Amino acid sequence: MKEYTLLEKEKSFDILILAEGTYPYVRGGVSSWIHHLISIFPEYKFGIVFLGSKKEDYGEVQYTFPENLVYLKAVFIFDFAYFKIKKGLKIKKSTIEDVFNLHKWYKGLEPNFPPAFHSPRTFYEDLEADKFLYSRDSFDFIVQNYLQNAKELPFIDYFGQIRNIHLPVLESSKICKLDFKCKVIHSPSTGYAGFLGSLLSYDRNIPFILTEHGIYVRERKIDIFSQEDNISGYNLFSSDKSKLKKIWISLFEGLAKITYNRAFKIVSLFPKARDIQVKIGAPKEKCLVIPNGINLGIFKKEKQQRKNVIVNIGRVVKIKDIKTFIKAMGVLLTKKKDVEGWIVGPTEEDEEYARECLDLVAALGLEDKIKFLGFRKPEEILPGVKLLTLTSISEGMPLVILEAFACGVPVVATDVGACKDLIYGQEGEDKALGKAGEIVPLASPKEIARVYLDFLVDREKWQKASLVAQKRVHTFYSQKVFYNNYKMLYQEALSKWPV
Repeated sequence: MKEYTLLEKEKSFDILILAEGTYPYVRGGVSSWIHHLISIFPEYKFGIVFLGSKKEDYGEVQYTFPENLVYLKAVFIFDFAYFKIKKGLKIKKSTIEDVFNLHKWYKGLEPNFPPAFHSPRTFYEDLEADKFLYSRDSFDFIVQNYLQNAKELPFIDYFGQIRNIHLPVLESSKICKLDFKCKVIHSPSTGYAGFLGSLLSYDRNIPFILTEHGIYVRERKIDIFSQEDNISGYNLFSSDKSKLKKIWISLFEGLAKITYNRAFKIVSLFPKARDIQVKIGAPKEKCLVIPNGINLGIFKKEKQQRKNVIVNIGRVVKIKDIKTFIKAMGVLLTKKKDVEGWIVGPTEEDEEYARECLDLVAALGLEDKIKFLGFRKPEEILPGVKLLTLTSISEGMPLVILEAFACGVPVVATDVGACKDLIYGQEGEDKALGKAGEIVPLASPKEIARVYLDFLVDREKWQKASLVAQKRVHTFYSQKVFYNNYKMLYQEALSKWPV
């Protein structure tokens, strides 16, 4: 683990945000949400611990920090630079028993989370990395689990996978040794950030709030099963890589269970996400829904002449399925020539995928019709376009849809996350407003192109959706509503948490 201090005006603050793979190195999505949250609460001082893989995986800081952000550490939990083979290392018998009990709890065979793991010292001292890597006790434990659960796999693959998935967990526990002080912990995900939030909450006896933007476990499943077979960093002997990938998934399921178990409140952005959280183990009584909200004031501009442009705003990564958008534009352009497709978002996160998208545009001969514009502020792009589209295979509650609505731009999106709720409305007054666009099937370029064309040629349909979009965002998704919901949540955490 390597750590870097990016900001340290103060070491004592009100709210600590645990940002896994997001703020301040990645723009958009959860990062925008974090920046917005801090900015609208000047009455609180915030700190951030960023958790990333390796430093070389990230570029420069992408944000100008708000004045009330007083502390920021960047910690890279996959940077293992110091391990050397050691002999004679021992893990206490009681610690091995605790680990067995933890595994039983994961599987629902034990009712209570083992008390030994309320202390981060169990992870960074009793199970510290050198002991885990080189002790005979650790090897025997891995062998025993292999014989019970995975003996159809080559042992070397199983052994390497178990070591690879546990090291970042052990490394992240060391963050608990940092000497900051806070009153509330807030994580936008489960995963390593949620795990760390749980440990800090146990260790310091302070409230921990989880706001889960997407369902982290489901998104990691998509990521893992879309990876190449070389998932452990070396060539595998096993012919069935799916079983090894399931070991990774089981880790994230376990981290989610720890997070849900300890969180004071579990926030989702829309009702369907809350239902999924409960289904995979979140206690229903802890769960609540707080939708996103945006600052409508920054979108108050004079009307611009709109071009026949369909824009996809977001990171150029596999989970956003930019290729389907490109293919849909190819189909659309056979029927209507005076249209452009803009892809607005950073390409650095997955440069190989971005290159594949550029190659696809070239292969279809669409270089003059589909443009990659890089990162741009939504309020600069949206007022001049006809449609926003998201062809993603997974989303939470996309802020960019609300931003499009604020500009009167209808949205065509796949049926993922909260997209349907935003475009069609949820219930009652919201649903009665009507449609602010259309929902389309996943990976269906021809159907998506047909819907694009309908909006471009039917002015009345476009105008009606535009008015619904503006009405919906002003009524249900304003910054004021968002602020009031989180103000009450923070006040409850600060006033009711037992000392």
